[in-house]
Amino acid sequence: MLQDFIAWILATVHDWGYIGIFILMALESTVLPVPSELVLIPAGYLAHQGQMNIGLILLTSTVGCLVGASFNYAVAMWVGRPFLERWGRYFFVRPELLHKTDAFFVKHGAVSTFTGRLIPGIRHLISIPAGLSRMNAGAFAFYTSLGAGLWSLTLTLFGYFLGGNEALIREYQHFITAGVIAFVALIIGGYVWWQKRC
Repeated sequence: MLQDFIAWILATVHDWGYIGIFILMALESTVLPVPSELVLIPAGYLAHQGQMNIGLILLTSTVGCLVGASFNYAVAMWVGRPFLERWGRYFFVRPELLHKTDAFFVKHGAVSTFTGRLIPGIRHLISIPAGLSRMNAGAFAFYTSLGAGLWSLTLTLFGYFLGGNEALIREYQHFITAGVIAFVALIIGGYVWWQKRC
């Protein structure tokens, strides 16, 4: 079953090209389990072969991420927020927690949205608290696109430079993830230091 799902993703990238990348990355940015690694690393390899263009891969994947994340953001803002305000106490979500989330995103929404897009597992969900706190839509779109673009570029270049060597991709894929997480930790550390100095 899992192998069939992976084969479907790879076939969609190969057969549907940029439209397939857009659709898969939009799905990946909601809560659906579409691994971006299985979309963008093969796309980078196809670019290495001259069958695709890195710029267009980056554009379609980033726009796809923004569309999927914006869906989560809108649902959280227009459906989730009123629901939690009315019924949240039955799910251990008190009004004070919502107020704290609002205050956090007012102060740290930009860095949270940007870095959240770079962390596997969190990248799919970061738009939900942003929507619940009614983060400014323009700022949300900008920092989502920035984080999604950096993530897409990293994976695409990974596929491009390793080419079709599957053994190398498997060997070094966890280094890419660890490197991105270290980069995120550096950004967060710098941001905390800057906040303390202000």
